[in-house]
Parts: sequence; structure tokens; C-alpha cells
Amino acid sequence: MCGIVGYVGPKPAASLLVEGLKRLEYRGYDSAGLAITSDKGIKIGKSVGRVSVLENLVKTTGGFDGFCGVAHTRWATHGEPSEPNAHPHSGLTKSGHTIALVHNGIIENYIPLRKYLADRGHVFESETDTEVLAKLVAEVYNGDLEKAVQTALREVRGGYAIAVICDNEPHTIVAARKGSPLIVGIADSAYVVASDASAIIAHTTQVITLDDYQVVRLCAGAEDKKGDGGPWAVDFRTTTIDNVSVAREVTELEFDLEQIELGGYEHFMLKEIMEQPEAIRNCLRGRIDHREGRVVLGGLSAITRDLIRAHRFIITAQGTAYHAGLIGEYLLEDLAKVPARCEYASEFRYRNPIIEEGTVAIAVSQSGETADTLAALTEAKERGAIALGVVNSVGSTISRETDAGVYLHVGPEIGVASTKAFVGQVAVLTLISLYLGKRRFLSDEVVKAYLRQLETLPDLVSRVLEQSDHIRKCVEDCIDRDNWLFLGRGYNYPVAIEGALKLKEISYIHAEGMPAAEMKHGPIALIDKGMPVVFVATRGSQYDKVISNIEEVRARGGRTLVVATEGDEDIHKYADAVFTVPDIAEPLQPMLTVIPLQILAYHAAVLRGHDVDKPRNLAKSVTVE
Repeated sequence: MCGIVGYVGPKPAASLLVEGLKRLEYRGYDSAGLAITSDKGIKIGKSVGRVSVLENLVKTTGGFDGFCGVAHTRWATHGEPSEPNAHPHSGLTKSGHTIALVHNGIIENYIPLRKYLADRGHVFESETDTEVLAKLVAEVYNGDLEKAVQTALREVRGGYAIAVICDNEPHTIVAARKGSPLIVGIADSAYVVASDASAIIAHTTQVITLDDYQVVRLCAGAEDKKGDGGPWAVDFRTTTIDNVSVAREVTELEFDLEQIELGGYEHFMLKEIMEQPEAIRNCLRGRIDHREGRVVLGGLSAITRDLIRAHRFIITAQGTAYHAGLIGEYLLEDLAKVPARCEYASEFRYRNPIIEEGTVAIAVSQSGETADTLAALTEAKERGAIALGVVNSVGSTISRETDAGVYLHVGPEIGVASTKAFVGQVAVLTLISLYLGKRRFLSDEVVKAYLRQLETLPDLVSRVLEQSDHIRKCVEDCIDRDNWLFLGRGYNYPVAIEGALKLKEISYIHAEGMPAAEMKHGPIALIDKGMPVVFVATRGSQYDKVISNIEEVRARGGRTLVVATEGDEDIHKYADAVFTVPDIAEPLQPMLTVIPLQILAYHAAVLRGHDVDKPRNLAKSVTVE
């Protein structure tokens, strides 16, 4: 959730760290800080609010000189947003040296550790669990920062990604991880540590990814030790917290700087909504064999037989990915004819789930680092399930913990409110369902028909995107209303709850999504004159039922905004506003019907004057429980 950046190399560190924090702003945060180490000691600066406040502090205060440092954007867990609670946190060693540390995650046993350290004379200035870790490293420091970090981490329980510096070793960063992402970029005579590749891509595409319980020591300093930017020597090594050496493979990042720039758009969310035709093309590229009429998923080839014989599929996810998983549940049962269930990962892992032989667990996550989803996947694996991953971030933790999987390949998603990743997740789950369906029950002709329609999706999505101005005008008429309903049936029920989530996330309007039939069982009491109710009412098996639900809302004075199929002239009799999508097979409709709801939410947030890409209280990747 929070953001970590560290730099050691021949360039002044402060400006590079601030630049890196700006690239991580989309992750969500409430305060920021940095620490720079040099021959003069460690200089720490912190601020509440945006990174720009910290940037101004660095410029006006001065003294942030040096070629090595760490920085952080904090999303409050332990303690309110404040300067004392902001990172970096520091500790004083027995020999009088200063340790500075930034941390993502939660230290579960921080209370007994805090008492232990207080009894040894350490004075705490914050309410955070992180300060405990900083002072623990200081307590065990004996002239070797790497060993101090290893020793301290053997005493903690919980999750962490940390980067640590010490004024006694002014050209060294020690970083480590367990359960929270951390990567190291290898640049020209320099290293960049970050919790997200976005902070690294401007400097290098060569990275190493740490695994759990691994520690990396990064040294890049002037050979004459003056720290003046002269001839620099670089060195890194990777160990476990038990000081066992490990080799890490250097890999290449799959995206470039241009993909994480706005490129003329006002917001990243709008850019990513508009990128969806190309995102779908990239997701489908190389995965459809027209000659044989089949789906090609190389990531599943090694376990195809096990998947065909599987008796049950469990999809685990959170948030938007959970809604994609619900569609996946429908797809697997409809196209592959195999029992499937989508579960909130946070609930699944704590309720002693029954995993029978022949169970496949699919973890769906944009980042591949979602803490609850990763934990649910681990739980399922330990109970004997085959583990699959559907993720966007190559090399992420979930992708490394699964038996097999499929990447989305939709490109980096910066906007906190997920859009193109959702469409990519649904596309991949559709491919998996067809991949299995052809091998179980579906005829070649049926599979070929679906594949032909799948390949038309990018152009069809482009047609839907052309309605952006029309959707904005319709939203203007009801933007003052604070309560909305989103209703759908069948495949479009998950689309309805995804639409409601989008509106909540960025416009702060209260919205509920539910099956259209559920409205009569209580929520209909909420409907009064002018209340906006959004229906997904495309042509399909339950079309007439949805029309009846629309009439029930209109009879009570509600304002109906309807996503309908192109050419459906009758729908105008029931709708105050209509957004159309091209006709397509029912299992493929969600990748079209969700588009107007994304646009609706975007315009609602802009009309209400909110920061679309940095909605309050939210983080892009939720890496704590």
C-alpha cells in the first residue's frame, strides 16, 4: 500500500528519491518522508500530505546532501497521519550511530518488542510499529548493518518490506522483504530500491526481485570514500535472514516510461479507460489459434491434464478482482461445465475451507501482491489444491507462488480505481474457460464462434468509448444525488456491483450493486423520486425480467440509467438515459457493459471536483490485511 524508494549511486539522492515518490503517489498515502546519509550524518525530513510538500521542505530547509538515502509514502495503519508517525523512523545504536528505516507491512509482535526496547533505554516518538523495527536494528547493530538487519528480522512476526541506512556506512542500503513487494534496479554505477517498478523504470529496466526472508546489501560509493561523485565502485549481495547466500536472477521490466506517463490525458484513470481496446488486443495476442480453433495458454500447458480432471474451481480475490472472479465463476460453470465458486480471499483463509482432491484455486490480482489473496492461495495450496494465478505484474509474488498461471499483459495500471485490469482479468478467465471447455464439452464450432467474437472486442469497446460525452451529460442531471443503485442479472450482476464500486471509490457517492431481483427484498424501500438507478439490461436470457425491474423503479419515481444493446429501440420507453453496447454473446457481454459504468464513475468524480487518481483513504495495492 505504501511506497518505498531507496537510492545509492553517483548522483545526489534527494531529487531522485522525491521523483521516485511522485511516481508512487498513485498507490495511496497520507504522509511522506526521506532520509539522506552522508559523511555528516543522516538528515531526515517528513511531511503530512502530498509529496510536493516534502519536496518544498527539502528545497527550503537544505542539508539534504549525500548520495545515499531512503524515502517513503505512508498510508496510516498504526497511528494517525502526522509527522512523528511518518517514515523514515530512526534509532540510535549503542555506539552513537543513527539508523534510519522505511517499512511497508505490519509488525505483529511490535508491542512486546516495544517494551523490550523501552526497558533498554530507547525512547519512542511515534505510535507506529515501524519505529520498533528501526530501534531493534539499532539495538543489535555492532558495526555491520547487514548483520543487524538479519538479526532483527529473526525476532519479528508479520509482513515487511524495508530499506535501511546507517550513518556509519554512508554508501550502503540494506533491504529485505517478507510478504510485501520489493525490487532492486541495477543502474549505471547505482542501485534503486523500490516497492514498485514505477519508481525504477526511469533509471533502469534491469531488476532483481527479492523473495520472502531475503536480504540485499547494496553498496555504491566513491572509491576514495569522499562521496564527491568521483570514480564509483558498486557491489551487491543477497542472503537470507539467516545469512545464507542466495543467487538472484536479473530480469527485464516489461514496460517503459511512456506507459506510466499521462500522455496528454487529464487523469490516469481516463487514459486507462481509453487504452482498453489495445489492452484487450495485447491480452489476446498469441492466445487464439484460428486454424485449429483453440485457445493457446502456454502458462497452463504443464498441468492441462490436471485441470481437465478437476472437480471444482475456487476463485479467490478482493475488490475489483473479486468482481472479475464472479464473472469467472459463471464462465467456468457455463462454458467448461465444472463447479466453480468465487470467494473473498479474506474470508476464505479464516474459515477452515474444505479442499477436496481435484480442487483448483485461482488467485486473481492486478498487482500479484494482494495480501489477503496471497494468503488464501497459500492456504489452498497447503490443503492440496492446484494453484493458478491470474495477475498483471510479471514476477509478482502470486505469480511465483502458483503452480501455473496466465498474465494479463494489459500494461501498467496507475489509476487506483482499476479499469483495464478488470477487463483483462475477465478476458483471461474467458480464455481459461474456453481452454477447458473445448477439452471437456464444447464443440469445435462453438469454440470457434466465441473466439471470432472475442477478437472483435477491441473494436467494439472503441465504439462504446465514443459515448463518453453523452454519458457525462446524463451524469450531470443527477450528480447532486448521494445514493445510487446498480442492478443487473446473470453475467451482468457482477458488472453492476463493479459499477457501484467504481462510483464509491472515486466520487464518494454511496452506491449499492446487487442482483436486480434482490431489489424487491428490501432495497426497494430506498427508492424515492429522482433516485438514480443504473440497470444493465442488454439482450439476453433474462432481458424481460430486467425490464420488469426497471418498471418497478419507474413506478416509484426513480431515475433510470440503462446500459442496453445497440438497436434496442423499445428500451427508450423505460429509460431516462440509455448507454448502448454492441450485440455479442452473453458470456462476453461484461467486457462491454462495464465500460459505460467506468466512464460514468469517472465523470461523476470530475464533476464533484475530486482527485480521480488519488481517491481518499485508498491504495492501489493492498499489501496488508
